[in-house]
Amino acid sequence: MKRTQIAIPSLVRIKPGALDRIGLYAQRHAFHDVTVLHSADLKSELLQRLKEGLSKEGIRVLDCWPVQDASFEQARELFPRIPARARAVIGCGGGKALDVAKYVAFLNRLPCMAVPTSLSNDGFCSPQSSLTLEGRRKSLPSAMPFGVVVDTEVCLAAPKILWLSGVGDLVSKLTAVTDWKLAFHAQGSPVDDFAALLSDATVFQFIARPRRDLEGIRLLATALMLNGVAMEVCGSSRPASGSEHLISHALDALGGSPRLHGLQVGVATYLVSLLQERNADTIASLFAETGFWAAIAEDPFRRADWLEAVRRAPSIKQDYYTVLASRDCLPEVEEFLRSDPHLQGCFTD
Repeated sequence: MKRTQIAIPSLVRIKPGALDRIGLYAQRHAFHDVTVLHSADLKSELLQRLKEGLSKEGIRVLDCWPVQDASFEQARELFPRIPARARAVIGCGGGKALDVAKYVAFLNRLPCMAVPTSLSNDGFCSPQSSLTLEGRRKSLPSAMPFGVVVDTEVCLAAPKILWLSGVGDLVSKLTAVTDWKLAFHAQGSPVDDFAALLSDATVFQFIARPRRDLEGIRLLATALMLNGVAMEVCGSSRPASGSEHLISHALDALGGSPRLHGLQVGVATYLVSLLQERNADTIASLFAETGFWAAIAEDPFRRADWLEAVRRAPSIKQDYYTVLASRDCLPEVEEFLRSDPHLQGCFTD
């Protein structure tokens, strides 16, 4: 049944210097007492700028807790520490801290302000938190952030590999939407046309100008944010997550050396686009222009791990139809990994 109400960010600032104005944004919404959850490895300079920006506007930081890992156990530890006086939770840093901040705010029924310092995935603005529970990755319901504050200068200064990870996560929306439509034709799964359109449009807006500069950071941040909104619009992860994410989840379950989510998803997106026979040239060109292929080639994946992940992927989510459920794709995947000129450099024996 169509939902009558959706939650989207009321406060959105994506511009240079936004980090230093965080206190002004909080003050405008009467968030006079806040708790800050930040990445444990957040640069001290950025944390100090955040605190000074809050102090300048008379915003009291009741507590400031480092987030060590994106786990349910970490969230459970922090949940009771949020003071009753707190009017908002501010999450600052990378995806792990923001996922925990969103979930802790959700449990405490408080608004969350998400302040990402890099753009490695779309998690900073989504209605879910990706947390481990007893070592296994889970997507847990949480609230959409009340506010999204992206300092484009801060994100531009983050390592390039994090930007590439964000690019990889962004293009996955192309294969996710295609899988969603496949599910409609195969099983009658309803497609929310507006959510699908919103997800698609944001990708192509970035593809038109895929540069790593202030404007490129603004476009990427906006696109990733709107992908999160697309999920909220339809009440499903379908606009942003398809078979490429199932492959990534299966890789995570195999263990081994952890990789950035967006790097795994990006390679999986191209692989899936070949199976879907759609968007492969567009994705390959974007990855060549941004340096994505070159970055993967510097630290390639193990071919055997990916073949096992593709074998396991269809069983990751029950009743989640994708191209991987349409047929036995493993022989095709084996051939692509061996012969495709782009994928050859991504894998080693």
